[in-house]
Amino acid sequence: MERQIGIRFENEELAATIHYPNNPGEGDRQRRVPLVVICHGFVGNRIGVDRLFVKTARELAAGGYFVLRFDFAGCGESTGDYGKQGLESMINQTRTVLDYAVNCADIDPTKVTLIGHSLGGAVALLTAVRDKRVQNLVLWSAVGYPFNDIVKITERSVYDESVKNGQADYLDYKFTPAYFESLAQFQPFQEAVKFNGDVLVIHGTSDDIIPVDYAFLFQKVFWMRPEGRCDKEIIFQGDHTFSSGKERQQLIDRTLEWLDEQENIQRDWQHWMI
Repeated sequence: MERQIGIRFENEELAATIHYPNNPGEGDRQRRVPLVVICHGFVGNRIGVDRLFVKTARELAAGGYFVLRFDFAGCGESTGDYGKQGLESMINQTRTVLDYAVNCADIDPTKVTLIGHSLGGAVALLTAVRDKRVQNLVLWSAVGYPFNDIVKITERSVYDESVKNGQADYLDYKFTPAYFESLAQFQPFQEAVKFNGDVLVIHGTSDDIIPVDYAFLFQKVFWMRPEGRCDKEIIFQGDHTFSSGKERQQLIDRTLEWLDEQENIQRDWQHWMI
């Protein structure tokens, strides 16, 4: 079952879709299910290119997960102007969505995962560092250097025009200098060591927007932590949005498989403790 909702964030309303798990189990304790929240990328939306996030959410829900995907302010069906605020606002929006999601009936607050794609990967990581409710992190084609990576996408001329005129148009979004300045204030690679949970990094070899090398750098940084594991999956011929059917299914299958592995590890640990 799916439900469309709105989540208040400051003066805006974030459009979101909830996917309820197909097999929540029986009994009060067994019905508490793990939560997955999906963060889309730069000028994206909760549907995703070729409905990537829709398909992912439905398959995860079929696997027993409570999934929530949402549009950042100014994107998709959410109110607001995307280019006015910046990365800090997107982090706060994600935390607001978590506030809503963890209070939904039958959610297990000890099993919270963020999935982030592209710039949403950076947002998910930065949110996880700041919000201890997040235990697991899944990064798809994640941005590593927000300012440089996004300016590369928009081209330098858009940034220069924004600084000169106070805003610049890109794909009908109006980007202010404050937006670009916010990107420069955050360094995901440096902050990654502050997250103590488990991580899955997935990237495609044919990604011509965010280099596949970032996946290896992220794993190296995550390995430097005193606790928390990091797994990496490199998908041969996968592009930035995993638009091919074969590579897309590999992405979703590996994500679900990894989440199930985390569930089994936690279940075995609880049994050992008992």
